Amino acid sequence: MLVHSREYFEKVAHGELTEKEIRRIGLPWSEALFTRSLAAAGCTIAACCAALREGITANLAGGSHHAYPDHGEGYCIFNDVAIAARVMLVDKKVSRVLVLDCDVHQGNGTAAIFAGDPGVFTFSIHGQKNFPYHKEQGDLDIALPEGSTDEDFLLALASNVPQVVDGFRPDLVVYIAGADPYFDDRLGRMSMTKAGLAERDFWVMDYCHRRSLPVAVVMGGGYARQIEDVVDIHLQTLLVAAKVVRVPEKGG
Repeated sequence: MLVHSREYFEKVAHGELTEKEIRRIGLPWSEALFTRSLAAAGCTIAACCAALREGITANLAGGSHHAYPDHGEGYCIFNDVAIAARVMLVDKKVSRVLVLDCDVHQGNGTAAIFAGDPGVFTFSIHGQKNFPYHKEQGDLDIALPEGSTDEDFLLALASNVPQVVDGFRPDLVVYIAGADPYFDDRLGRMSMTKAGLAERDFWVMDYCHRRSLPVAVVMGGGYARQIEDVVDIHLQTLLVAAKVVRVPEKGG
């Protein structure tokens, strides 16, 4: 209820969404979908709490950045990132949260939820002509043209993240590591390679780690023609996280 209206929550909980609302989400309602959506939000909260202790953590789901307070859309039911950020702020675990969204689709729900909220900075790198076709105004939006490459994404990060971190001074970063900028993604329209996505992940996590910024990673979207490619990309993200925070071997 820190993010979503009680009316919307109750409709999802009891399977009372209208056909129009279900079409907007893009998934058929089920009790399992409701349970899974709750679990995803809970896991993102847990990842944020753990990141404050351990530096970098991950939720193997999450990144439901299209969900608004009163409706879901784009396969997103509850906005786990917004919920977790609000919990962290309300519980006074942190004072400022940076949402660094590298999913190929703009985090419109997250941007709308935190519009005018000084405690959360929403930064999205996304496809200019991709879903959602009506973009919300985030704190910083970098819209890239179709076919953008590894170099384009990395330049957008390197040119903007340092000034955002220096200016906003976050206590926690929530990083949405979308797999959908991949060149063979059915919904991505971008030209990133797996190596480029891994380099993107390393750049973000290494930059934050060297500045002692806790990072909670969520997976975001991925719609590659071969499901194995989505798995590979998400696995790379976790391996990169392990590489960044690894403890030197004994005697090494």
